[in-house]
Amino acid sequence: MTCQKNDNVLSEITEVLFKDGMSGLDKAVSIIINEAMRIERSKHLNADPYERSNQRNDYANGFKDKTLKTRIGEIELKVPQVRNCNFYPSFLEKGLRSERALIAAIAEMYVIGVSTRRVQNIIEKMCGFDVSSSDVSRASKSLDEELDKWRNRTLGSYRYLFLDARYEKVRYDNSVIDCAIFIAIGIDENGKKDVLGISAKLSEQEPHWREFLQSLQTRGLRGVELIISDAHTGLKAAKKAVFPSVKWQRCQFHLQQNAQSYIPKKDMKKQVAFDIRSIFNAPSQHEADRLLSIVSQKYAKDAPALSEWMMNNIPEGFTVFNFPVDHWIKIRTNNATERLNREIKRRTHVASIFPNVASCERLVSAVLIEVSEEWQTGGAYLNFS
Repeated sequence: MTCQKNDNVLSEITEVLFKDGMSGLDKAVSIIINEAMRIERSKHLNADPYERSNQRNDYANGFKDKTLKTRIGEIELKVPQVRNCNFYPSFLEKGLRSERALIAAIAEMYVIGVSTRRVQNIIEKMCGFDVSSSDVSRASKSLDEELDKWRNRTLGSYRYLFLDARYEKVRYDNSVIDCAIFIAIGIDENGKKDVLGISAKLSEQEPHWREFLQSLQTRGLRGVELIISDAHTGLKAAKKAVFPSVKWQRCQFHLQQNAQSYIPKKDMKKQVAFDIRSIFNAPSQHEADRLLSIVSQKYAKDAPALSEWMMNNIPEGFTVFNFPVDHWIKIRTNNATERLNREIKRRTHVASIFPNVASCERLVSAVLIEVSEEWQTGGAYLNFS
């Protein structure tokens, strides 16, 4: 029966595309989405249409027409309804959150009069329709309510906490500034990654980081054994104020990058990078301390500033030795945030300059929700057993 239905759907799609060509793509997509929603309703009901079953949870109750505006045009949908319990196809929410946020962000630029011809072209290509101020207001309010609920959800126990910040261009007070986007990632008791929080601030100063970390605490974050981050002054001070007893691992990758500023000759860079990697790859902290002493003495004469910097900073990358060996590769750097930063950059570069801080936070939040959901439904990042 299911195979027959799939064959019918495929034939219908093929017929539409054969008849209308690519101009019929919106119709073909609507057929696929409608069929997917019907299948999801059947799974929700635990029974196919007209099927007699003792396991049935509820009964189908027809369809509700809905027009969806997308990049390929308006799609006519038939949203399946059920009689008694709440049901809404997941596609209509999960699949469109980040796109709605991106459209709203770009549309704000257009509506408040700061857009360029390039932005207008982007809107036309992405949305395929004009956007009014009332459309933007309505879409933003609905989306903001959903995103606020996610950003303020109750947290629980997380063993490891990764902290990072990236920057986006935002219009503020008649100028364009770099807006700091704070991101927190946690590793829970089951070893799974989760995006715990995101906040857009005007800088990475200590009060802003402290406010962000305190918000995580207020929402119930507990059980943190290690914080992994770069050595930004504001972040270090905030961490000391909010999580004074939690161990801190300075990102080893960033430590190697920071060392480059203290190398006096270009031809020394490869050797210095090799020596620092050798220290971090030591099998124990005792061996790492021994190698650090040797390497520091090696450069004491030709690069005294580098030698002094090594002794004062590289030990901040040794905290990882206090944790399980199997975890070292994952918690000695802040690479856990790199995939997030790449995905955020891919989605935000279209907007180029956000009209305000709120629109920037809106889009980044929508992207992070989708990534976080993928992590939670996927495998474990670390094994605590």
